Amino acid sequence: MTEAQESSTSLAGQVVAVPESRQLDILVDLLVSRGAQVIRVPLVAILDAVDQIVIAKWLQQFIVDPCDYLVVLTGEGLRRLSAAAERLGCQDEFVAALDRVCKICRGPKPGRTLKEMGLKPDLLGKAPTTVGIIAALDELELQGKKVGVQLYGEEPNLLLIDYLRGREAIVSIVAPYIYAPDSDEHKVLELIASLNAGGVTMMAFTSQPQFIRLLEVARKTGIEEKLFAGLARVKIAAVGPVVAEQLRTAGVDVAVMPETLFFMKPMVTELVRLARSELN
Repeated sequence: MTEAQESSTSLAGQVVAVPESRQLDILVDLLVSRGAQVIRVPLVAILDAVDQIVIAKWLQQFIVDPCDYLVVLTGEGLRRLSAAAERLGCQDEFVAALDRVCKICRGPKPGRTLKEMGLKPDLLGKAPTTVGIIAALDELELQGKKVGVQLYGEEPNLLLIDYLRGREAIVSIVAPYIYAPDSDEHKVLELIASLNAGGVTMMAFTSQPQFIRLLEVARKTGIEEKLFAGLARVKIAAVGPVVAEQLRTAGVDVAVMPETLFFMKPMVTELVRLARSELN
């Protein structure tokens, strides 16, 4: 068997549940190209923040009077801010202001988005987590400095905000996008039934809201125990440490997670390694 043929069959016999909306097709293609059968259950959608007036005011203030530091937690948030600036006719001004600011990125995804804009991060978190960002900020003089924080969805990230205020920074928060349910309850219940019936062998989580949505439906319908029993039957992949920590805290065993690059392709690579190890 050639290397290409081996790659195309490395997940043969695996049935992988994919609870992803953003970039769903990319993840499905990665799995299918390796021989997996995929069950698609989009659990969440990513939408622009409802109050675009608030976003516009933040952008205008940022352009006129840029922060000293900007903490970028997600590439998605930065793309949403750029798109909002384009709609307002001030994208060039926004990018110019970004260029003048010290940009602190939680992980590689925000850095990649900056690269798409012709920019680059000035500082990376010590780890792609809030604690990693705080560790990086520990090295900076923050008293009296203006620090912008682009949030992860609507999560207020009180740990980071309280830290900044404790360091006497002037904090400016922006939340350019929200997560919303993107699958009716019937489809979610079908997924939970498949997990318990042995119809799924692997499941890949790429964001925290996915598990939140699963748990929300399970609790609402009184089958929370069934959800956890089903998850215990399959091999769980997490795209990175934040998602892995969420799952493990909830009592879900995480079988694989990329070691360094927290993207979908490395996650699929880890699933391939797991599948091969079980054959040996």
